[in-house]
Amino acid sequence: METSGRRALLFQPRGVPPVGTAISLALQHLVAMIVGCVTPPIIIAGAIGLPQEEQVLLIQASLVMSAVATLIQLFPIGGRFGSGLPVILGVSFAYVPSMQAIAASGGGVAAIAGAMIVGGIVAILVGVFVKRIRRLFPPVITGTVVFTIGLSLYPTAINYMAGGTGNTYESVVERQGLTEALVYGSWQNWLIAALTLAAVLVLNHKAKGICRLASILIGMLFGYVLALAFGMVNFADVGEAAWLALPEPLHFGIAFDPASCVAIGLLFAVNSIQAIGDFTATTVGGLDRDPTDRELQGGIIAYGAGNILAAVFGGLPTATYSQNVGIVTTNRVVNRTVFAITGGFLLLAGVSPKFAAILTTIPQCVLGGATVTVFSTIAMTGMKLIASQDLTARNTTIVGLSAALGVGISQASEALSQFPAAFTMIFGQSPVVVATILAVLLNLILPRET
Repeated sequence: METSGRRALLFQPRGVPPVGTAISLALQHLVAMIVGCVTPPIIIAGAIGLPQEEQVLLIQASLVMSAVATLIQLFPIGGRFGSGLPVILGVSFAYVPSMQAIAASGGGVAAIAGAMIVGGIVAILVGVFVKRIRRLFPPVITGTVVFTIGLSLYPTAINYMAGGTGNTYESVVERQGLTEALVYGSWQNWLIAALTLAAVLVLNHKAKGICRLASILIGMLFGYVLALAFGMVNFADVGEAAWLALPEPLHFGIAFDPASCVAIGLLFAVNSIQAIGDFTATTVGGLDRDPTDRELQGGIIAYGAGNILAAVFGGLPTATYSQNVGIVTTNRVVNRTVFAITGGFLLLAGVSPKFAAILTTIPQCVLGGATVTVFSTIAMTGMKLIASQDLTARNTTIVGLSAALGVGISQASEALSQFPAAFTMIFGQSPVVVATILAVLLNLILPRET
């Protein structure tokens, strides 16, 4: 009776459930989000061209700050700084297109950190005035933004499947001593990417339980083994990495570039509203109620403040993870001990440079094959949000025109060549900014159907 009583605590926010069960459920949450958490730092490190030791630091800081942001949400400071809801936070793909644009402009991690501080302040303001601001972001707007984010990530996935842009024979083989298989666009890269994608798809649609939940992770491990057989993996730097070390505050510095701040700040406003959806799905699916105003306000304010802290420690922007919300709505386990253990695992992974160094050895073709499904899911999540509203002429105009101009301008590289560099940085590099601004304006301007 005592064991069954403690097991029942899994479905209550408080209390200490059986340790073994809690750990297994925590690992379930970990495998669902770990790939999504470490892939953006790897992509951005490659886009900036960071040396291997700084790639490790970026991954470390991102994992540690994801753990800290999760624990703050679980255990609100002062009872109001945090939501107190069972959610997991991790590095978000939503910021990747804008961060790639910052990298392309030469801003580096310092400019991303400065923009994160501004974005964190924006999120805090959204939290303070959440009741008034929510009406500017109905599902048709947030759906359009999420859909555009997914579309904008497709070229990244394809480039990675081909081996990663810039991976020429001279630059990679000569510099790192790797095999010819890493040449950009080679058949080896495409073969491994295709087999990795096939493994993910089979697990996603045929497997059950933990194998289906961890389909991306298992598919990536499968691709990694294939890459080992092709001689694509180099462990030279892993042996030099320490087993334990803390992230270094201000290692990358902080720089406030106005264009970068505007681009990232807009995304923080949108993601703050998106977080409301995740908080609501968590409470409705796991607790059979809507979130309170205090929970929403505390959660969004903590989200903003956590990202300001992440910027100081050299991490990348975090956000609530919808895949973990999906687990909560499926198994209805809401005990915060389970989520705290997940945060503890993230923290342990983050303080181990050895673990981060191993992650940097994953060939880009493997990453591309595994994450192309993630990017497609992001786009389809946006479509679901859009389809939740009536597809009237007004709504289809908002969605179609915003996505068309956002993606179209970013793909036509010379379209804004006669404009100032700062203007091009804000509106011409990432489709998300244009799509967001245009969707909000059209929603306010176009007359509503009666």
